[in-house]
Amino acid sequence: MRFDNRKAVITGGASGIGLAIARRMADEGATVTLWDVSADKLADAAAGGLRPRQIDVTDAAAVEAAIAEDADAMGGLDTLVCSAGITGPNTTVIDYPLDDWHRVMNLNLNGLFYCNKFAAALMRPNSFGRIVNIASIAGKEGNPNASAYSTSKAAVIGLTKSLGKELCDTQITVNAVAPAAVESPIFDQMTPEFIAFMKSKIPMNRFGTPDEIAAMVCWLASSEASFTTGAVFDQSGGRATY
Repeated sequence: MRFDNRKAVITGGASGIGLAIARRMADEGATVTLWDVSADKLADAAAGGLRPRQIDVTDAAAVEAAIAEDADAMGGLDTLVCSAGITGPNTTVIDYPLDDWHRVMNLNLNGLFYCNKFAAALMRPNSFGRIVNIASIAGKEGNPNASAYSTSKAAVIGLTKSLGKELCDTQITVNAVAPAAVESPIFDQMTPEFIAFMKSKIPMNRFGTPDEIAAMVCWLASSEASFTTGAVFDQSGGRATY
C-alpha cells in the first residue's frame, strides 16, 4: 500500500492511461480525484471510490480553483499526474490547420502547465509531492505527420526538466514518462495508416498497454523514487534510441 494517506489528482483520468493509473493508485491506498472534460466518461469511470470532476484544463482560472477545492476536499494534495491530451490531425506541417495546431498546444502544453503550476504552488509549503507528466516518444523523435503532437510533447519534456530543477530544494519531484504508442482511446483520433506506422517503429512489434504505463507512473509517484527528478523514462518497446 504505497499510497496510504496520499491525495492525488489525475487529469485525463476517465479513460485509457489516466484511468489505469487512477485505479492502481486507489488500489494501493490513495484518495484519487479524476479530472476529465467528458461527463459521460467520468460517470463510467467513477467507481471504487474514485472522485470525478468535470473540468477543462485549458481554462487556467478553473484549474486554479479546482486544485484548491479538491485539495480541501481530500485533505491535501501531494500527487499530480497529467495524462490529458489529444493527437490532432495526421497531416504535414505545410497542410496543418492553424486552429488544430492551437487546440493541440492549448491542451497538451498550456493545460499541463496550468496543472503543474498550481499543484506545485500547493505542494511547496509542505515540501513534499510527486508530479508525473505523460510525454511521448514523439516528443524526442518527432513523428512525421504529427507535428503539433510531437512539438507539444517535446515542450512537456522541457517543462518537466525545468520544474524539477526549480523544486530541488524540496522533496517534490517532477518526472515524465515517454511512451511509444499505447492501446487506448487516443487511437480513435488517428488514421489507421498512422497507427500502422507507429507499430512498425516498435522493435517489440506490439503496442504498450495502459497498465504497463501505470506501473512506471506509480513508481515515480511513490516514495521509492526519492532521488529521481527532472527525468524522462522511456516506455517504447525498444524504439527509443537516446
